[in-house]
Amino acid sequence: MFNYGYFSFDSKESLMQKAAEYWNPGKVSFWTEAGTPMVIDRREGYFLYDMSGKRLIDLHLNGGTYNFGHRHPELVEVLKSGLDYFDMGNHWFPSVARAAFAEQLVNTAPHTKYAIFGAGGAEAVEIALKTARYATKRKKIVSIIKGYHGHSGLSVATGDERFSKIFLADQPDDFLQIPFNDADALESVLKGRDVAAFIIETIPATYGFPMPNDGYLKACQDLCHKYGTKFISDEVQTGLMRTGVMWGWQGYGLKPDIFVCGKGLGGGIYPISACLVTEECGQWLVEDGAAHISTAGGSELGCLVGHHVIEMLQRPEVISNIKFVTEYFAQSMKEMMARHSDFFVGVRQRGVVLGLEFDHPEGAVAVSRALYENGVWAIFSSLDKSVLQFKPGVVLDVDTCQEIIDRFDAAMPRARQILKSGRRVA
Repeated sequence: MFNYGYFSFDSKESLMQKAAEYWNPGKVSFWTEAGTPMVIDRREGYFLYDMSGKRLIDLHLNGGTYNFGHRHPELVEVLKSGLDYFDMGNHWFPSVARAAFAEQLVNTAPHTKYAIFGAGGAEAVEIALKTARYATKRKKIVSIIKGYHGHSGLSVATGDERFSKIFLADQPDDFLQIPFNDADALESVLKGRDVAAFIIETIPATYGFPMPNDGYLKACQDLCHKYGTKFISDEVQTGLMRTGVMWGWQGYGLKPDIFVCGKGLGGGIYPISACLVTEECGQWLVEDGAAHISTAGGSELGCLVGHHVIEMLQRPEVISNIKFVTEYFAQSMKEMMARHSDFFVGVRQRGVVLGLEFDHPEGAVAVSRALYENGVWAIFSSLDKSVLQFKPGVVLDVDTCQEIIDRFDAAMPRARQILKSGRRVA
């Protein structure tokens, strides 16, 4: 019996049955068939415990949501103590929590003027796209092929057809896609001077973290300025020190007109996202501050947690640890690739953002399953299943780093076995 006080289940199997019946049959069957039927029960730090009792080191982090791990004691205390005074708040009125957090965020990007809050990354992207349309009085939006910016109405139209076609949102007239790392392709669609915004993840996550070529992002920003288009940087997965600096765009010498952040901003404790804009782009806030309304956007409790997240990320010891984790996995993966060069063929890395390349179209699915069986949870890229998303947390300690490498090494024979079986692995 699994008794959680508010609800109970006889077994993991009964939970899976009810999840399929009442929640999401597609997800339940997908993970079951993939051989990774995880139900997260207890979670602490960078460790997950399945309902079966199986312990896993979390290298998925839900896209960076758990940058500091699960239920970080400081963040739990902030939320608990915040409840002594705050609740969600009322989005209509000035708020001490929102004002303080907005100021803190703008101070991390001084070329911006306003922070506009949402409840999740997709909502922040919606705000960014609407802001660009307001500022330019244009409608067209350009994104990259196999990009990803969320699942809401406007944001899903910027991404791959896997997520848009099922809801008949694929290829709307005002949304265009171009190849990644091709500045000439961007210029060809901007020349008409009718594009409101070009939106891009600093390093495209769902595409498997392909790295931008030297000078590519700066060229894109310059082209946007040349043709009156707003440059939007999506920092939902690459922000919050995950590339070694607070915002990924800072490491490429950029100053986006608009950028969005989410996931780890709430510390995995309370959902919050933000869209930061320049003074020019944010003039709609002066004209009509209620033009965008979000009941849960900028929840005061979320602002408290987010404020503490930013403070923690600026501590010298955290910055130093990120450098250590970055260098540790850079060297370890180089050695790992040498030992398993028959199918582990490449590493894409910037900071603690890593994409591991395997010489098989579904190699990362097999590796994900083998790692799961060996006590590590890392997920394959949805839009390139030859690449494993490998996302260590920013405060990992050396013992856990070494345990990850040991378990990774031990999982490789099993990954080969899965691939050699010849059957579809997902």
